[in-house]
Amino acid sequence: MEALTLKEFAKALNTNTDFDTQINAVCIDTRKITKGCLFICIKGERFDAHQFANEALSLGAAAVMISEDIEVNGPFVKVENTAKALLDLSGYYRSKFDIPVVALTGSVGKTTTKEFTYLVVNSKFNAIKTQGNLNNEIGLPQMLFQIDNSTEAAVIEMGMNHFGEIHRLVTATKPTLAMITNIGVSHIENLGSREGILRAKLEILDGLKEGSPFIINVDNDMLKTVLDKDEIMEKYNVITFGIESECANYKAKNIKEENGSTSFDIEYTSTKIIPEINGVTGKFYLCSQHIVIPTIGIHNIYNALAAFTVGITLGIDSQKAADALSNYVPAGMRQKSVTVGGITSIEDCYNASPDSMNAAIKTLANTKANKKIAVLGDMLELGDYSKKAHFEVGQAVADNKIDYLLAYGNDAKYIVDGAKENGMKNAFYFNNKEELSNKLFELADKGDAVIFKASRGMKLEDVINNVYDRWKK
Repeated sequence: MEALTLKEFAKALNTNTDFDTQINAVCIDTRKITKGCLFICIKGERFDAHQFANEALSLGAAAVMISEDIEVNGPFVKVENTAKALLDLSGYYRSKFDIPVVALTGSVGKTTTKEFTYLVVNSKFNAIKTQGNLNNEIGLPQMLFQIDNSTEAAVIEMGMNHFGEIHRLVTATKPTLAMITNIGVSHIENLGSREGILRAKLEILDGLKEGSPFIINVDNDMLKTVLDKDEIMEKYNVITFGIESECANYKAKNIKEENGSTSFDIEYTSTKIIPEINGVTGKFYLCSQHIVIPTIGIHNIYNALAAFTVGITLGIDSQKAADALSNYVPAGMRQKSVTVGGITSIEDCYNASPDSMNAAIKTLANTKANKKIAVLGDMLELGDYSKKAHFEVGQAVADNKIDYLLAYGNDAKYIVDGAKENGMKNAFYFNNKEELSNKLFELADKGDAVIFKASRGMKLEDVINNVYDRWKK
């Protein structure tokens, strides 16, 4: 962060302060206090950071931001709502930098797409990206404050649960390019329908200037309806990508999966400026770029395709973008493919939704193996939609001809019910990880493929570690 004064921050928030202290960072956690920072006292449902205001000053904070009438032993500025002020302040700070800023959202795959996109953008620009899960109204401002005079671009991920959230995030972010990867059913309990989810995601346009690039996955049935929205098509430079759609501006073809990697070609049109001929100064021509990514699954092709589209839109050389994509490393347990004891294991336990579950099942179905075994756990936070969602996942397991299903959790029993309803015989339910591990160890042989997929809270890595130890012997 570039240094500013507390008075400038106060003016940006339409308030006043008697202190002209210099601020060189913004912090909301006393465990991360740095000398010269502004400590913002966030008041949450279960904690109130106002009680740590003076501790923050003693640890080196230059000033504190408060919304309560408390005694402060040092410089401070008072606002009506510190959480709102944090977001507004980050928007003011962001406006000081004239750099490309990519804002992206989607129902599933946001983080992987963000990682791919960052690799491409960073191949030309000194870029920053959203770290971890800092994609909400408290986390996103912390990323915007990471911008400084050495930053040449930013890739910002936006999450949401309710209407209005992305509007507030994008108003602060002020992107120069926006992208929506897909519209699924995540948070449908709050937004009512997939149409509602689309409406909430389209709030990303609220902070985008007229004429700016807006990139969408045109294979997605809901996003494809954007092409019929004249108010969007006329106002923004809508750019599409896909695999199946004939109208996609960027299209993946010749897809091949082998040994944990995927290769494909991206075909797209470009405009080459040529001397005027018969009054025409530009010419569209077809381009093709070969891509190899060190991961599998059709959803990852979409993620890489989206990132490549961003890269070309930002003027990045196509080969440089392809080279950047080849350097992707799956983070944590985000569909990481490893071979243990001759068994192909796909770890995908960072998070789970109906959309990502279906993507994982398709990945397993397309994996070359003697037997294909799906180890699936609960998808959390689905509310009243949970039973139906788990049942439909089970149906998808059967539809994709998976050989064995081992399910663990409370609602995972509905996955088994859905699979059996669709004619799958080898579907087993467990409420004990040890018993599941033993069954998996009994079933899996060299040459088989296993996918592990569940919400992070299910801690399916307990099963992974159990069987890995035994497969290695």
